[in-house]
Amino acid sequence: MTREILIAGFGGQGILFGGKALAYLGMVNNLEVSWLPSYGPEMRGGTANCHVIISDKPIGSPIVVSPTDLIVMNLPSFEKFKKNVAKGGNIFADSSLIDKVWSRKGINKYDIPATQMASEMGNSKLANMILLGKMLSTMDSVFMETIKKALEMSIPPSKMHLLDINLKAIEAGFNYN
Repeated sequence: MTREILIAGFGGQGILFGGKALAYLGMVNNLEVSWLPSYGPEMRGGTANCHVIISDKPIGSPIVVSPTDLIVMNLPSFEKFKKNVAKGGNIFADSSLIDKVWSRKGINKYDIPATQMASEMGNSKLANMILLGKMLSTMDSVFMETIKKALEMSIPPSKMHLLDINLKAIEAGFNYN
């Protein structure tokens, strides 16, 4: 089992945090993990992406070239990375911000209105967790059992009060049809 995940969007959308949560999730499940963040010079609003590999085998390189899973949170990232998704792979797109109709044979595309759902939950910054939840719905069930522990490891102590709302956002994405 190897999942090569690329998360991409603008800085400030929780791209790196989502990747960090996934990396800890792999670690909690005793899997091999690689986490490689990348961001532009702007702290907020610049481009950001994160390469995460979760595998039951040793990982040779932290670079994700052909992701099995692409989580995209803005149109420029969708346009840049959609063609790289591996055959049989998945694209999880925030349809609140990406209104592009697109399909490719052999690719599963999930359009989730994550930003809208997050706003309805009272915090638009939860869109990353909603998309993460949808991606987790395509993975082994062991991940849902351990996501709370992974989030506890990912969230800084000063923001631990956000644990429950993050879990609710993941659950909303997981259950989105």
